[in-house]
Amino acid sequence: RSSMNFIKKYQSLALILLVTYAISLPASIITIPSVVTWYVDIVKPNFNPPNWVFGPVWTTLYALMSVAVWNVWNDLKKIKVYYAKKIIFIYFVHLLVGASWSFVFFGMHQIGLAVFIIVAILSFIIILMKIYWPISKVSFYLMTPYLMWSSYALILNISIWKLN
Repeated sequence: RSSMNFIKKYQSLALILLVTYAISLPASIITIPSVVTWYVDIVKPNFNPPNWVFGPVWTTLYALMSVAVWNVWNDLKKIKVYYAKKIIFIYFVHLLVGASWSFVFFGMHQIGLAVFIIVAILSFIIILMKIYWPISKVSFYLMTPYLMWSSYALILNISIWKLN
């Protein structure tokens, strides 16, 4: 019985991870060809990281944010299932907004509009962190690298917009 509970508990983590990475897949498909064509030719600030950094960073951030929302889900699903589902919904909407950045920046080459999407993403991150804090401090702290990276991405995006 306890092994069944263990499997059931971690099935939800596997599902959250799967959906998180699946949502990012179309954005990757748009981004990758543009990185070696359009993105090569635009002016970037001197603090722009090398292209190889983005894949490992995003892979790690998606894992951290998935574990964060999963922790909250596990803490709430038995006592406040409606609230837990609402948080999961906000999390997945935030991922869709995040994925839209790649379509706008790399797909449509709308650098200025992409700035506003990052502001929206940062707003979602802050909202999620505020929700997580009273439920799971671990989840709150798991979101910190994502908040920091997205803040850096905002500065980078604004700089690229100004330079081009």
